Amino acid sequence: MEQIKQTLQTSQTGPDTAVQFYVDGDINIPEVKADAARVVCADGSVHVEEIRPAERSLRVAGQLFYQVLYETEDGGLAALAGRLPFEETAAAEADPADAFYVRRASAELTAGLINSRKVNLRASVDLEAGAQRDGEVQITADLEGDAPLCRKQTSKEILTRAGACRDICRIREEVQLPAAKESIGTVLLAEADLRKLDTRLEEGALILRGELQVFILYETETMKTEWLEQAVPFEGKLDAGGAGEDLYHCVHACLGETLIEARLDEDGELRIFGVEAALEVRCCIYREETVRILEDAYSPGRNLLLEREDLELESLVMLNNSRCRLTERLTLPEIQDGTLQILKSSGYPQLEPPRIKEGEILVEGALSVSFLYVRADDDRPFGTWQGMVPFSQVIECPGASPAMRCDIGAGLEQLSVSLLGSGEAEVKAALSFRLFLRRPEKIRNITSVEEQSVDPKELENAPGITGCIVREGDTLWDIARRYGATEEGIREANGLKEGEPKTGDKLLIFKENMGIL
Repeated sequence: MEQIKQTLQTSQTGPDTAVQFYVDGDINIPEVKADAARVVCADGSVHVEEIRPAERSLRVAGQLFYQVLYETEDGGLAALAGRLPFEETAAAEADPADAFYVRRASAELTAGLINSRKVNLRASVDLEAGAQRDGEVQITADLEGDAPLCRKQTSKEILTRAGACRDICRIREEVQLPAAKESIGTVLLAEADLRKLDTRLEEGALILRGELQVFILYETETMKTEWLEQAVPFEGKLDAGGAGEDLYHCVHACLGETLIEARLDEDGELRIFGVEAALEVRCCIYREETVRILEDAYSPGRNLLLEREDLELESLVMLNNSRCRLTERLTLPEIQDGTLQILKSSGYPQLEPPRIKEGEILVEGALSVSFLYVRADDDRPFGTWQGMVPFSQVIECPGASPAMRCDIGAGLEQLSVSLLGSGEAEVKAALSFRLFLRRPEKIRNITSVEEQSVDPKELENAPGITGCIVREGDTLWDIARRYGATEEGIREANGLKEGEPKTGDKLLIFKENMGIL
């Protein structure tokens, strides 16, 4: 007896793994730079180059990019920038069969002076690793054979993998200095944060649009300190095999190495900042397929031995983009006296695992916020603040239940920090959430069928008529299979039309016919 099978490409995500470790290093100040008197601020970002499972652990390797702004002994400003390689092994329940990737990585960098020519760096790295397992399953949809067959089939809408994209979107943009600002002398501090990322599919490609929030602190040719903050829009296109406009996709993107440098304009003056960034993109593309599943089968007069396996697939419940606005007033004694202006602010959201309730999903977390400000103090003109602002968002989802699986990504759309006076500041932010909710679909898949003939004497000695009382929960299929009959024969002989027999109904079962009492 031949099995008719349908092959499905699957891609399922496992639980996220949180990893934390420290990166330390001492940096010598190059001879061409002035001696350091005080560290103003330090900024770090993480670029993970490799993440793979080991025995009950994850091995993570990459580089920590750092920038340190410091005051010189003569009251000026200078900066250090570079990278520290790292390789760490963190305890984790990692399955070697899974492919791991970085969902989010952040570094809180602190810098301290060892002496005027050496700086100690210590970064606390928080990393959230996602697990994904791609595979292939064969679902038995039907049977074919010479013997008469009775089949019980059903259909399900199953989410399957249509394609994938893992690539780097190269961003190359330029920022022109406003006419009111002086030309560039030396770049002291340059940062770029990813904002407002939006993605869509077209035939064979993934389209990305977003902004880089760029902040640059620099010295002019006349040794004056200036700064510039600007949103730089970008658009990119990546090849994505299997992509189509009518398909679904789930994207994880993080900003890799970024380079911001001064460039000459057409007049030969340093009035342009070139911005180059590597946006690392991982995209999985899905489609919904109607899958025909053979749940059961038998052949009157024969024995069919069915071998089964338990499979767990997924169906799509919701793919949703949601936004949350956040306003928080902070009382900060450190900015109470003499704070003149906030130069720049940055942040990133940190999420708790989403809690799925009946009909809704609760998203909670905290927005990590930091800002650089100017004080009315010639000896210490700059200061920094860093802290957390909690948030909570309820996303309505009819049909949601705790048994479902939810993949959620968070992004920062907008962020502003304003001084209110009397040591108070107000944080306003807009967060975006991309929700991918799936329902587990458990299937008892038939893997093999063995046909065995029944002893002719056993058939001959079988009663010509059998009485049956319908039990609670019995279906027509159950009764027909139990007695080696057919559903059509039961209906015809007993005058049953549509629907199922009721509990307590009395049926007569014949070798070839049935009658109703």
